[in-house]
Amino acid sequence: MKKRKRLLLMMSMVSLVVLLSACGTGEVSANSTGIWERYIVYYFAEAIKWLSLGGSRGVGIILFTIIIRIILFPLMNFQTKSMRKTQELQPKLKELQQQYSSKDTATQQQLREAQQKLYAENGVNPYAGCLPLIVQMPILMAIWQAISRVPELREGSFLWLKVLGEPDPYFILPILAAIFTFASTYLSSMSQLEANPSMKIMNFVMPVMILVMGVNLPSALSLYWVISNAFQVGQTLIINNPFQIRREREEAARLVKERERALRKAQNPKKKRKK
Repeated sequence: MKKRKRLLLMMSMVSLVVLLSACGTGEVSANSTGIWERYIVYYFAEAIKWLSLGGSRGVGIILFTIIIRIILFPLMNFQTKSMRKTQELQPKLKELQQQYSSKDTATQQQLREAQQKLYAENGVNPYAGCLPLIVQMPILMAIWQAISRVPELREGSFLWLKVLGEPDPYFILPILAAIFTFASTYLSSMSQLEANPSMKIMNFVMPVMILVMGVNLPSALSLYWVISNAFQVGQTLIINNPFQIRREREEAARLVKERERALRKAQNPKKKRKK
């Protein structure tokens, strides 16, 4: 049931992307009409132009991306904490699945109720991980349309990129975007208590998707992905460092074993041998 809901959510986001992409292909300006074009795409473009220090649209995109990530930081932090809590609950969730292992409708309903109760008691929202993605999709589409539909951005240049509205001719940005995407997803998966097959697949599927899209889409969009995912890597290492989490778990497991060993010794004291 949970997988179906997540699949439905992903399909809804894809539909949103298609809908926003089909909003129009003409130039966006102050005279444009409609909420999406006039108040979102247009002002995104204006913000990027305002941030373009020295007239460099690439710098404007970089600064705009960093500002967006800072604004989204509380949401991403909430997602990280919620996902970590969800991971910590996995042993208890498995116990519930064993307790309500029957596949009949009544038992499965009891399982869902028990799971929801467990989530509520621990302050966990199992769908919180999807929220940042839902928020970021319109932002990504707005940046894409601002780049492709505003001449000042589409015709801008940055470093080796002569035209930001065209793909990177040397594939440097798509490759960097794929690398940072892999690093981001891999670091996130490292903090999981148990190996997740679907997560392992996503660790490789997402970078490949980003690479393919980066090769074919405007280089400005690849630049956005590079900065955004690099920011995500740094954020993960700061607020959800998997290496630190692993050390903490290993230390906690060691303390538990020591207490168990001490308890066994206390329950079965060895008699001193007589000389």
